[in-house]
Amino acid sequence: MESQLLNKSSRIDMVDALRGFAVIAIGLIHSVEHFIYSVYPDPSTQPEWLNILDNAALSIIFSLIAGKGYAIFSILFGFTFAIQYANQQKKGKDFGLRFLWRLILLAGFATINSMFFPGGDVLLLYSIVGIILIVVRKWSDKAILIFSIILLLQPMQWFYYISYLIDPAYTLPEQINGTLYGIVGETTKAGRLLPFIWENITTGQVASLFWAIEGGRFLQTGGLFMLGLLIARRELFAATPGNIKFWTKILIICAILFAPVYQLKIELFNDMKDEIIKQTVGVMFDMWQKLLFTFVLIGSFVLLYQKQKVLQKIKWLHTYGRMSMTNYITQSFIGAWIFFPIGLNLAPYTGYFSSLLIGVGIVGIQVLFCKWWLSTRNQGPFEGLWRKLTWLGKK
Repeated sequence: MESQLLNKSSRIDMVDALRGFAVIAIGLIHSVEHFIYSVYPDPSTQPEWLNILDNAALSIIFSLIAGKGYAIFSILFGFTFAIQYANQQKKGKDFGLRFLWRLILLAGFATINSMFFPGGDVLLLYSIVGIILIVVRKWSDKAILIFSIILLLQPMQWFYYISYLIDPAYTLPEQINGTLYGIVGETTKAGRLLPFIWENITTGQVASLFWAIEGGRFLQTGGLFMLGLLIARRELFAATPGNIKFWTKILIICAILFAPVYQLKIELFNDMKDEIIKQTVGVMFDMWQKLLFTFVLIGSFVLLYQKQKVLQKIKWLHTYGRMSMTNYITQSFIGAWIFFPIGLNLAPYTGYFSSLLIGVGIVGIQVLFCKWWLSTRNQGPFEGLWRKLTWLGKK
């Protein structure tokens, strides 16, 4: 096996590369989804070979990376907090209040991104759920792990399902995110820039938060943050023999569990007729199968990163990941200009396959920009601004 143990600098590079992978996954999914703008060409007007490619692109992309890029991004958010907290702790300072200010700033960046992203922005969710990291920052590893598992078990969905078992007449709380997204969608179709921006940063952001709460992602995000915190505390990304064995076991266990959990997800979520079971037990298995596959991806990434040949080929991922926020936000700006009526309005003419190719093109352009920008600078534009504002007033 041609692998070497990575030093501290290389471990940071690996985390940046993994973060870059996550943002690319998010960008490709958003591109295929037309950045939450569900307008596509009529399959009957397309040649059959293109419909086959569209179906293949949709199936492969959603099976491999849908929900996984977000999960990795969330885990690394908690990981980064732990590193920053530990660094300040060494100086005899508590990073808690400074991180709270950092979360407020993150809400501002979320507003910037949501201007051109009708689906609402996950950064706003992070800025709210991130408070949980301040709460647990001094807890023991065991307490954090238990709390994380509780959140990842989806307690809200369990409450709904048990209520249904006790009372078959029980109905789920009315979900309002669909109505709100409908309003945002109509404004997007109208193609007027200022109403589009206003609706996105108001109704769109509210719709996104309600979707996260109603769909179980709100609590799951907190659980993922804490897993990232624990990975940092235990230095599990350090390439020690013990950690290599750990990630090998994680990879094997999650890969074995994934198949039956995924099959149950198909039966209880995709094919289930009973809406309450679908929105409770079905949602739980959908979340769990995505989480298992997320750790298959992380485990594979960590193990492959030890190989020098692989390392050389994915250096660009590290560069891309160092500018993750800049890339994440500019994806929305570029996507809006390409797909929406305020720009080129290509959504009605691009199916899943061609949209995927556009997403690959967006990432390619961003990679080139990252290489150029970081050739003379240490951080991306938004990363540098966030850092500068985080330490505002500090002497």
